[in-house]
Amino acid sequence: MKSIRARITGTPYGSDKVTGDLIAPQRWTDKIIEGTASLEKINGPCILRVTFHLPQNKFPSDLPYGNDVDNLLKRFCDALGQTIFSEAPGKDSVIISIEATKVKAITDAEAGADLEIIIINHLTTG
Repeated sequence: MKSIRARITGTPYGSDKVTGDLIAPQRWTDKIIEGTASLEKINGPCILRVTFHLPQNKFPSDLPYGNDVDNLLKRFCDALGQTIFSEAPGKDSVIISIEATKVKAITDAEAGADLEIIIINHLTTG
């Protein structure tokens, strides 16, 4: 099976913020789009694997396990719908399985996401 891999740098965000740096989530979306814009388009079934590397400040004492992975995935997949999945009917509905992990980045500079998409069939366009 064929796979596509990418490393996207930046601080992962899920939901929009109501305090603090209000445009930070949009910056993360922009980073995802920028980091995947030149990748192959996928228009058939695939498996998404993503590891979110969250900076230390995403693990405060009242949230010791970090951001909700489902919220991180929603923003991530929506951004991929503008790039990798932009030609697929239903955009990110081509994902038939997801493996998502979140880990604490050792340093803030290592924050981001590792993406792997495994193509189930070869119905892709370049």
